[in-house]
Amino acid sequence: MDFRFFTLGNLWTIVSSQGTSKQNNDVLKLIEEKWDDLVANMPLKIVYPALDSDERRIITGSDPKNTNRLLLSFHFTLACIKMGKPELAQRAVTWAEERLAVDQWPEYYDTRSGRFIGKQSRFYQTWTVVGFLTSKMLLQNPEKASLLFWEEDYEILENCVCRLGESGRKKCSRIAPRS
Repeated sequence: MDFRFFTLGNLWTIVSSQGTSKQNNDVLKLIEEKWDDLVANMPLKIVYPALDSDERRIITGSDPKNTNRLLLSFHFTLACIKMGKPELAQRAVTWAEERLAVDQWPEYYDTRSGRFIGKQSRFYQTWTVVGFLTSKMLLQNPEKASLLFWEEDYEILENCVCRLGESGRKKCSRIAPRS
């Protein structure tokens, strides 16, 4: 069984309205509580064990691919803006801004805290630049973030599920006719 927190999937759950408001807030609360592990020196850890220290090493092992990838800051910024917590994203972007140009826009950062440039990291990576610049632009113009949010479309949901009418349940187009 895999007990890891997958950052990208959890952030897109927020952006695409797949989670409840409580679940979405809990994801951001977890990131804030585990800031030193998930963000640390460079946003944002791509995978994070949901278990504590020694228990994590025993059950899941130590995965060297759990790197910090700045591209995720864009997704994090969207989720934070949607949930009304842009200050969290601003904090991450501010930390990144101090290092990226000096570090030559690396692909990823290694170590638990994302302190060192990844051993096999390529430099001047487009996705690193895109993640950072998009985050900065969204924080400067948060109203633009709504163009990327997916809100629940109740009309589509109503048309996709079987409706209850006065005469009982109507046939739903997704249900195959019985022969």
